[in-house]
Amino acid sequence: RRSGRRSKKTGEEEEEEKPMENGVSPEQGATEASPGAGSAGDGAPAACSQPSPRVRPRLVFHTQLAHGSPTGKIEGFTNVKELYAKIAEVFAISPTEILFCTLNTHKVDMQKLLGGQIGLEDFIFAHVRGETKEVEVTKTEDALGLTITDNGAGYAFIKRIKDGSIMNRVQTVRVGDSIEAINDRSIVGCRHYEVAKMLRELPRAQLFTLRLVQPKRAFDMIGQRTKSSKCPSEGKVASGKETLRLRAQGTASLEEVPSAWEEEAARRVDDLLESYMGIRDVELASTMVEVARQCPSPTEFAKSLDSVLGEFAFPGEFVAEVWAAISGAEGGRK
Repeated sequence: RRSGRRSKKTGEEEEEEKPMENGVSPEQGATEASPGAGSAGDGAPAACSQPSPRVRPRLVFHTQLAHGSPTGKIEGFTNVKELYAKIAEVFAISPTEILFCTLNTHKVDMQKLLGGQIGLEDFIFAHVRGETKEVEVTKTEDALGLTITDNGAGYAFIKRIKDGSIMNRVQTVRVGDSIEAINDRSIVGCRHYEVAKMLRELPRAQLFTLRLVQPKRAFDMIGQRTKSSKCPSEGKVASGKETLRLRAQGTASLEEVPSAWEEEAARRVDDLLESYMGIRDVELASTMVEVARQCPSPTEFAKSLDSVLGEFAFPGEFVAEVWAAISGAEGGRK
């Protein structure tokens, strides 16, 4: 009855209620008549309009392939694997083609990696498989100088290469390269900490082979990309007060943007993860901060960490430093 119905009082057409995208109504400020108010033929003046029930926002995100593509829209995902599946569906590719995603930039920028948080205004760029290459390296030192992370969907890749390290001297190895195999042993499906451990345990003074997949690049197409009102400029921070929190286990949820001290605590924990384990993982660091907030003492924190993240087998010394780092950040709260 609502669609196309004319009000005798105003002579204007009433419109059907439209869903909101990311909490924003398609027509900001538009008022809608209550379904029972002032209906034709009741002979009574229009009653005070009752507040309409809150419309649940549709979480819709814009996406492109990083090497160049039309813009697509995705929604309805609850974890990282489903996110990749949605992107793959839009561009008619396999989800296994996607190595990782960055937010608000098409560049291979490890500071803009899609992790556990997506701002409601963030624009998602998917980096897909490019050329495969093999490199041979002799492990002349205990540390290779690589920091490993993963995409949460089965691919571990290089997030940082330490200056002056063994891998820094191998010119064909680059940040953003996915590690597909070590000595012909496929590591697809392994978590980043498992890959980091394999690399640490390689015998010293021995030659080993890495099979790497670099993200696809198309510099000529990058230069032609134009910005639109729906695509935030590179490096822009979402202005919304809520973010979509993605978890490795469980479903996504809308949460408040982390406070300044929580972000500082997560950054400190992420630095410790790199120092102790050779990995960086903002989602993991944020989870550890959440666990610490619920624990009154370092002993309780160690127990809770073991129950939630026991698969990592964190050493006691590392757990103690994490507690100190989080406590230090919390001490700076205002």
